[in-house]
Amino acid sequence: LAQSWPRSRLTTRALLAPWVCSLDARLITMLGANAPPSWASAPIRRAAGLRLQMVVLLAAVTLPSAAALVQEPMRLQRLSVKRPSSPAAQSMLLQHRDLVALRGGQQLDPQLGELAHMTSAADVIKMAAVDIAVGLSDDEVLARREHYGLNQLPTKDRVPLWKRFAAQFDDKMVHILLAAAGISIFFSMIDTHADAHPYVEPMVIMTILLLNACIGVWQESNAESAIEALASYNPDQAKVLRNGQLSLVDAKELVPGDVVEIAVGDKVPADVRLVEMQSTALKVEQAALTGEAASVNKNVTYVSDSPDQVLSQKENIMFAATDVVYGKCKGIVVKTGSATEIGKIAKALTETEDQDSPLKEKLDQFGELLTDVIKWICLACWLVNLPKCGAKGMALTGADTVTWQIWMKGAMHFFKIAVTLAVAAIPEGLPAVVTTCLALGTRRMAAKNALVRHLPAVETLGCTSVICSDKTGTLTTNQMSVQRVLLVDKDHKLIEIEVEGITYEPKGRALRKGSPVTSADLSSLNEVSKVSALCNQADIVKNEAGVWERIGESTEAALKVLAEKIGAAGQGSEGDTPANDFWSAQHQRLAVLEFNRERKSMSVLVGNKGDDKGTLLVKGATEMVLQRCSKMRLADGSTAPLTNDFRKEMIKFVEDNYASGKLALRCLAHAVLDKKLSVNDARLSDPKKFEDVESDLTFVGLTGILDPPREEVKGAIAACKKAGIRVMVITGDNPATAETICRMIGVFDTEESVEGKSYTGKDWINMSMEQKRAAVRSARLFSRTEPIHKKEIVDLLQEPEEQGGPGETAAMTGDGVNDAPALKAASIGVAMGSGTSVAQGAAKMVLADDNFITIVNAVEEGRAIYANTKAFIRYLISSNIGEVVCVFLAVILGLPEVLSPVALLWVNLVTDGLPATALSFNPAEPGIMDKPPRRRNEQLVDAWMLARYMVTGTYVGVATVAGYIWWMCSNPAGPLMTFAQLRNNMACPKSTKFANNFGCEVFNDKRPGTVALSVLVTIEMFNALNAVTETKSLISLGPWANPWLILAVVGAFAQHYLVLSWPAAEVIFHVKRLTQLEWNYVLKVSFPIIIIEEIMKLVTRFKDSGRWGL
Repeated sequence: LAQSWPRSRLTTRALLAPWVCSLDARLITMLGANAPPSWASAPIRRAAGLRLQMVVLLAAVTLPSAAALVQEPMRLQRLSVKRPSSPAAQSMLLQHRDLVALRGGQQLDPQLGELAHMTSAADVIKMAAVDIAVGLSDDEVLARREHYGLNQLPTKDRVPLWKRFAAQFDDKMVHILLAAAGISIFFSMIDTHADAHPYVEPMVIMTILLLNACIGVWQESNAESAIEALASYNPDQAKVLRNGQLSLVDAKELVPGDVVEIAVGDKVPADVRLVEMQSTALKVEQAALTGEAASVNKNVTYVSDSPDQVLSQKENIMFAATDVVYGKCKGIVVKTGSATEIGKIAKALTETEDQDSPLKEKLDQFGELLTDVIKWICLACWLVNLPKCGAKGMALTGADTVTWQIWMKGAMHFFKIAVTLAVAAIPEGLPAVVTTCLALGTRRMAAKNALVRHLPAVETLGCTSVICSDKTGTLTTNQMSVQRVLLVDKDHKLIEIEVEGITYEPKGRALRKGSPVTSADLSSLNEVSKVSALCNQADIVKNEAGVWERIGESTEAALKVLAEKIGAAGQGSEGDTPANDFWSAQHQRLAVLEFNRERKSMSVLVGNKGDDKGTLLVKGATEMVLQRCSKMRLADGSTAPLTNDFRKEMIKFVEDNYASGKLALRCLAHAVLDKKLSVNDARLSDPKKFEDVESDLTFVGLTGILDPPREEVKGAIAACKKAGIRVMVITGDNPATAETICRMIGVFDTEESVEGKSYTGKDWINMSMEQKRAAVRSARLFSRTEPIHKKEIVDLLQEPEEQGGPGETAAMTGDGVNDAPALKAASIGVAMGSGTSVAQGAAKMVLADDNFITIVNAVEEGRAIYANTKAFIRYLISSNIGEVVCVFLAVILGLPEVLSPVALLWVNLVTDGLPATALSFNPAEPGIMDKPPRRRNEQLVDAWMLARYMVTGTYVGVATVAGYIWWMCSNPAGPLMTFAQLRNNMACPKSTKFANNFGCEVFNDKRPGTVALSVLVTIEMFNALNAVTETKSLISLGPWANPWLILAVVGAFAQHYLVLSWPAAEVIFHVKRLTQLEWNYVLKVSFPIIIIEEIMKLVTRFKDSGRWGL
């Protein structure tokens, strides 16, 4: 060993390996075939111990560093060494490589998941490093699981409740209110001359902030439901072959390379490469993932030539969470967990952040501007009063000289006035009113079958400029339906029959040139009914809710429905499906010739009970079946030869009228074998002979099947166009079908060219970023897309204009798992009520009735809500500007405190809150859906609107201060002091006597402040009546158009009157009951706000239209 060690560890292993293997052989001989379980015998114990020592020695020599093997697994293959001559040494080399493979799954080709669809089944088995007859060993499973992880979808860490609660306070206006509350508490603690109830103000402020925070947390409670819903799409268990045994394991335990068996009714547990067919055909329902309406055939021999092939064209791959609806197979797991296609969707959901609504963006911007303005106004207010701090301190304490303590007392007083100014400037009731308005909107929309899961989504609909819609299940019913039946008349002319109905409900008529027709009228139509009912492995049933559903493949379910619509000659009338029941009672199934890709047809042998011979019924691809037909059944039941020319004529008719153009139907030819076929015919058990069996057929008819558009969609899209909203269809279906559906529903006109307006997923992949930006500006259809494409399209549509994007507000509709990332990324995601729970969880709104017109109604409601939101914002902000003007004007004029902070809070929250909420019930102005959508970056408050606010607010503030001055200087029952004496209130000599026996204590009287507060409240009630409409005169659209507003104004006024009459309110709000004289003055000074607003509306109308109309 010492001599061989410097040369090569491999040589050492080669020297030792034969001896160890011979020792193994002797051990086996000693144990024998029926060796006892006990290892008590000394020779065996010694042999086992010796072997253990040798294994340890071998490991020490050949495996000095486990880390080196993990880091450099193929190092041994790169060494220049001699090939071991001993077979035992070769065996040891293989064992070593297996050990390498077990350390991190390195033997598995890392490109297995990406190249499986481009590789033959045999090569995939090699890439997976697995024996398909045995499966993986337990050790291999553990090693691969350590490397690849569990077969689970990625999840997003939840934000703790306390963090979500704390985040609600991350707002500039909230910071100001918190500062105001903190300062009030601080001053109350250190002020020896504080009021009797010093903590009322901060407690009110904190209560408001806490309530707003609770509402915010509640609104975010559903954020992760979409990701959680994906878990329901993962199967719980899977049938896997391991250690040569087929067993049932938890699906999360699967690893790449596992051999799984999947049969009809199973949910695919991971992304699986098909390697062995155990039936003649295999069909998978993958509409939720790819958007394809019909189930798709899977093919073990298919090999792609493109690494970037779209999902729907990977015919040899079964995707996780899809359903097998026909057949049985064996496959190899190629992707697990987040690497699967559904895993990529889950990852996209966790990485996609919710879009802020346009209203929230504007309110945030407005809040930041307002915050900055408030800070400077408050600072200016305090600085202006600094010279008066000493005098105010003496007035408050009764001191005769100014000390620094007295000066600080005055400074604290003026600082509290600055805090009052901040409270006056912030519309504390705005968040609550916005939430209430949106909540009321959700109730109205729920009555129209639009269920809103995220409150801001209500308003977002109002500025929607593009609706991106999935096709299957959204614009169409996702229920295959026979639309056309083609027969041959006795004069060899084609008979075309239209079929009504677009769902699985077996109701609807068959119409020939507008007249109803049934199987009793046409013999060949009766045979079509027979083939449709019996050459079929699906069924239709009515569920507990009375809704018809399919069991099995969607195309076959459509044929079952057709049989009910055209009936069966001689059928009864009992049961839900009398035609299918009639055919089933008349015939029993003797044999099934399953579909395969080569002949593109399937057939059944049916006969009378007890017979060993029967009739072969066939359905399949038009051209393939017609090639095997030698005769054709005429409408009257007679039979005629099927000539080659007539065969070509039928095929051309189908291609020109059904397979493309206006209909894009999926066509199936129906045929029968007129001669009886024995059930013992050997060809029935040999799939290679099925085509031979299906020969010399008689053509009876043809059916054209389509996933039809919903009846209401065309009108809804026309309404969208009128409202300036572009409808863009994004689907995984093929371009021909998608373009046909788009023409049928009005996305494209009948003869419109689709160049530059219709793209495929492959086109999208090959585009540069600039080309993509150009495409989303003009496109109306994207077909053959994958889930990630949908999200990219939505993201680009919403890219801000300043970044080169179109700046659209996009609504995305969908129902499938594949739609979820785009639904979450869109400004507003809209899911179908019958769609997947994943789509509903990712969406902000769900359509309970699956009706596209509901989206249009919701857009109208959204526009009305935005108009109403502007109305109450205009009302609240103008009121707050009035309060700021009032406080600031009082400070500039040197007046005593006109309004207390608590009184301002009461006005902002309660008195103003009722009318502001009632404005949410304003009716939509006429023609609201005839206008183009507003741009996302449109200012909530433009220059003219701000001017209106300032004019109205200035009058509110001046009138409020005027009410205070009137009581002090002009009220016959008041002190009747001069304005100079009022301004000199801090230096009032104690001996001063005013009229009506008032002394200097009058400056602390509550009545002048009560008059000012009443003027403020009354003006704001009149102002609320003005806010019914932004531009129209009260003469043309009066407040009675919104009865709730009149009721709210009356209620708010009643609240104010009760506050003035409530003894406890004297302490809290610093108010007193008013006399009749004082009320007369309040009404007289308040009414002019109506006239001022009428003038402002008149100017607005002229500015917008150039006319002075009402």
